[in-house]
Amino acid sequence: MMNRRQLLGASAGAAALISTKAAGQTSNMGLPEAAMMDTAATQAPVRPTTGPDYNPVVTLNGWTLPFRMNNGVKEFHLVAEPVEREMAEGMTAYLWGYNGQSTGPTIEAVEGDRVRIFVTNKLPEHTSVHWHGMILPSGMDGVSGLSHPGIPPGKTYVYEFDLIKSGTFMYHPHADEMVQMAMGMMGMFVVHPKDPTFRPVDRDFLIMLNAFDIDPGTYVPRIMEMTDFNLWTWNSRIFPDIDPLVVNQGDKVRVRVGNLTMTNHPIHMHGYDFKVSCTDGGWVPEAAQWPEVSIDIPVGAMRAYDFVADHVGDWAIHCHKSHHTMNAMGHDVPTFIGVDKRQATAKIRQVQPEYMPMGTAGMADMAEMAMPLPDNTIPMMAGWGPHGPLEMGGMFSVVKVRPGIAADDYSDPGWYENPPGTQAWEWTGELPELTRRDDARTLLTDRPKSAG
Repeated sequence: MMNRRQLLGASAGAAALISTKAAGQTSNMGLPEAAMMDTAATQAPVRPTTGPDYNPVVTLNGWTLPFRMNNGVKEFHLVAEPVEREMAEGMTAYLWGYNGQSTGPTIEAVEGDRVRIFVTNKLPEHTSVHWHGMILPSGMDGVSGLSHPGIPPGKTYVYEFDLIKSGTFMYHPHADEMVQMAMGMMGMFVVHPKDPTFRPVDRDFLIMLNAFDIDPGTYVPRIMEMTDFNLWTWNSRIFPDIDPLVVNQGDKVRVRVGNLTMTNHPIHMHGYDFKVSCTDGGWVPEAAQWPEVSIDIPVGAMRAYDFVADHVGDWAIHCHKSHHTMNAMGHDVPTFIGVDKRQATAKIRQVQPEYMPMGTAGMADMAEMAMPLPDNTIPMMAGWGPHGPLEMGGMFSVVKVRPGIAADDYSDPGWYENPPGTQAWEWTGELPELTRRDDARTLLTDRPKSAG
């Protein structure tokens, strides 16, 4: 749902409420109202009502920041502030973000627009905003101490520049960057082509990759972490509470993925191959687009890919680093595969009768157990599908392709029912003879004898 503030700002021509005064060259214009969002559900796209037409993006578990027009300039208002983000049902993180959420709202505009972005700092320390990947004046680049002084707590600064190229960009602080980004301060900035016939798609999804280290039972990320993160997220949300990508059969679809974590992420989508259509540097010429089923997203980079949704079904989409599809992992858990724990279990139960031995045959049983957890923690593997536990978490979702999905309908259609004969089944008949080697030595194939 959109709140009253968003509805006021949804139209490009809507007049926003005036609340305070800005300093500097725009002091006579006042501040656009700062729209806020207090839900983690994916918000429906807001379509343009003036200017060049474009198909707006859909930010998974996020929303687009409304703007107002002021003498031909698009004005936005970002508020940097402490926020509470529901990462999944039963777990909330105390983060820093923008306009009530982390990640911050998506900013959308059109190539050729002039934008004016008011940034109000409600953090306990100074901040800035860097417009990652954009071509703009040096003084607007947002590196605190280099581009301009840091924005002090309680103050509002103004960034104003022309959007000279289209593409997918990001925004984040370049002030106390290690702390502020580790606390969740980041967002996406999409600039649509001024020609609406350039590379159009029917559905355009946006995913920001980020990561946190939050100990079980706690709320605040450990900001000094460099490698051992335990929560891998899309738009600060973790599976099973990342919304699905809902698509009408036959739609042309674009998925844009930005990465502001500390490692690369190979994003893999099942059921399709796709073409890489855009990078941080710009659009890939159609003749140069290359096919993939996985695309690696480097640190500090963006990749977009396109596909036509021909194949109905429920198709997994996830990071292919296996630890990134799990939640709240402990990195010091020993491996017990193949270990006989019966004697140890009997002794442990003398002092802890509820002790449950796990891990001797893998970890899948953890997805089926309902064990007590610390407050504000979720299971390492969670989520249920139509045929049992999915044994996934973190960076995982489902692309749900169905016929008859309306253009602006992004609601979950439920699980796909496989037609008869198209689902794997148990075999109870006779098995073919099994061929097996008795040793692990490599065998050389027989070479044909020479004719001479």
